[in-house]
Amino acid sequence: MKILITGANRGLGLEMTKVGLEKGYDVFAGVRDMSTSKMQELTELKEQYNNQLEIIHLDVTSEKSVRTATSKLNGSLDVIINNAAILNEREKNIEDLDLDACQLAFDINTLGPIRVIKHFLPLLKNGKNQSIINISSESGSLTNAYSGDYPYGLSKVALNMLSEKLHVTLKDEDIQVLSIHPGWMHTDMGGEHAPTNPADTATSIYRLINREVHIESEFVFIDYQGNPMSI
Repeated sequence: MKILITGANRGLGLEMTKVGLEKGYDVFAGVRDMSTSKMQELTELKEQYNNQLEIIHLDVTSEKSVRTATSKLNGSLDVIINNAAILNEREKNIEDLDLDACQLAFDINTLGPIRVIKHFLPLLKNGKNQSIINISSESGSLTNAYSGDYPYGLSKVALNMLSEKLHVTLKDEDIQVLSIHPGWMHTDMGGEHAPTNPADTATSIYRLINREVHIESEFVFIDYQGNPMSI
């Protein structure tokens, strides 16, 4: 199985990379910042897994970067995991929001996956048992809206709509599309008090990718264990 993961050098993206390699998959780890300080764990994984892991420069805010990255995959791909995201403008009232920061959140969290899917979908259609996995959030639920986190929540709502549209478009080709709430994870984004181990989330997401879990949901917005999320 050939898997592309964006934002693969930390947090859930790094754990998805680790678990994928442990399962024997070929992983293409997309990274925006290739500086040494940001690459230590991926570099160590490359030394360990060598031919299984390809680290590629992939800035989801740059269509040129995304387009260039497609040349690394030799014609086919089985899974796209849109994981790269930003959580900014936390705890701010709407009167204090930096609108440039809001635009950045949409550029990364919503338009980023669009760019990746736009350019990698032709390769995905050449793959087997294909999946598009968009890492969403419970903050993308209209039903359970809470105050604050405006850029993040709004961009994840839009990501969920993107996932639904892709599902409708691609279902006849048997390409699985899921928008997944990964849980409140112990990562840089989730903070040290978060209860969920990102390695556990990663393992569960691979079960969804491999269609080992029967999903009973009207929509493609689910949690990492396959349970329906409220739209």
